[in-house]
Amino acid sequence: MSKVTEADMKDVELNELDPEKQPMTDGGAGNSPIGTEKNGSVTVKIADDSDVKFTGLSKEELMKVAGTPGWVRTRWVLLILFWIGWIGMLAGAIVIIVKAPRCKSLPEMNWWNYGPLYKIWDVDAFTEAGGLKGVVEKIDDLSQLKVKGVVMGPLHTVQKDQPNTLNFMAINPEVGTNGEFESLVDKAHKKGLSVVLDLTPNYKGSNLWFDKILVSSIAEKLKVAMSHWMDLGVDGFQLGGIDENFVDQSIWHSLKNTIKDNRTDGAKQRVLIGVSMQNTSAAVSTLHNISTVDLLLSRVLQPNVTGGQWAQAIQQLYESRNQTGLAWNIGSKTEGHLGTLVGPTLVKLYQMLLFTLPGTPVFSYGDEICLKSDVNATHNPKMVWDSLEHTEEKNETVKMMSEHRRSCHSFFKTLSDLRGKERSLQHGDFLLLHNSTTSLAFLRQWDQSERYLTALNLGKKSVTLRLSHAHLPEHATVLLSTDPKTHPPEKSVQLGDLKLEAEEALLLHFPYTA
Repeated sequence: MSKVTEADMKDVELNELDPEKQPMTDGGAGNSPIGTEKNGSVTVKIADDSDVKFTGLSKEELMKVAGTPGWVRTRWVLLILFWIGWIGMLAGAIVIIVKAPRCKSLPEMNWWNYGPLYKIWDVDAFTEAGGLKGVVEKIDDLSQLKVKGVVMGPLHTVQKDQPNTLNFMAINPEVGTNGEFESLVDKAHKKGLSVVLDLTPNYKGSNLWFDKILVSSIAEKLKVAMSHWMDLGVDGFQLGGIDENFVDQSIWHSLKNTIKDNRTDGAKQRVLIGVSMQNTSAAVSTLHNISTVDLLLSRVLQPNVTGGQWAQAIQQLYESRNQTGLAWNIGSKTEGHLGTLVGPTLVKLYQMLLFTLPGTPVFSYGDEICLKSDVNATHNPKMVWDSLEHTEEKNETVKMMSEHRRSCHSFFKTLSDLRGKERSLQHGDFLLLHNSTTSLAFLRQWDQSERYLTALNLGKKSVTLRLSHAHLPEHATVLLSTDPKTHPPEKSVQLGDLKLEAEEALLLHFPYTA
């Protein structure tokens, strides 16, 4: 039997160990990067990146390669392709510019063409505090309505039917002082609002110009007063009683020239507004031409008339004048508020009509909340401000009235905002689409801007309009409705089969298509 040596025993022990626990050896490979130390740990040698250097081609080698026929041809091909691509893009741009539809030139507009005017003919009724101080406190609220100007007064001193007491340059002490009025003008300007002053001479009497023989002398006083108020920042004037019986063309030209002569270079245009009781488009157009006023308020849009009568009057005035000289109003100091004339349920419909017609919409204070006076009232209705705030109200009647006022106010603000920013509503073309005894529909469009379609049903029964025209698509989208349950916003409607509920007003829109 052979002897088992100590070395053999060690080999057996190593073989019985788990392979992972056996020490690693270099296996006799002298160039292997893996080696062992005495304790059996492994060392690995990693090549140093600094030992590897990239030198690239030398200048001589590059020149030698660049001059070969293959590279020369490649460079020429790339150069030719570059110029072909550049010339192609230039030609494409020229074709696009030539074939693209030209934008229409914007019409010349003044500040009163960009949004509604707001009349405050009773400053005591307009605020809780009363007087001019109260109006100053409400300038922020007027600014939120997006109105462009406020027509104040009349505010000057005069006794009823006594021309010798007339003083155009003094504020009636019952409503405030000259200093308070100047503060109002200053604050309004800071909020982007223009201020128009009503200088109707005998505004407390029945004959607004006292007597026909006094018109010339009153006009001379007016010119002096206009210059005075313009120096204090007033942006225009309103004159009532502009009737054919009182019109002398030379007088109105002199008043207009007084306003023009006061204007300095770069200053905004000042407006001259006339007010007449004429109710036919022909009479209004004639009077407008004679008086040369910038805007003429009249009774053309009388409530309780047919849609056909409206359509005829609107079309005639639109065709007879530039729409920047048109103005639309319903209601006045003598006639009452919009809500009084048409009833609270139709105020929104008339708001939509006024805001979307071509020209300047003019409202009385309180029209934005459907304010109406009592039938037997002997004074102007007070503006209601508390109803615009959301408060807990237990009385159901009061609660409903407050909700109705807030709804009218929101409707008014939405329309006013649209009127102030959409070109089709500011100065777009007017296209009459439909009119009947109880309904009216028209389109406002400008160049490539969004189109707006107004559809109104004045009747007590629903109607279906069959609207068809080369400028109309098959469908349009609801933007605003007086009956949002039937026509919610963003609803698509078919213009060839457009059903309007009783006393519903609908504002639709659709995009321009080439």
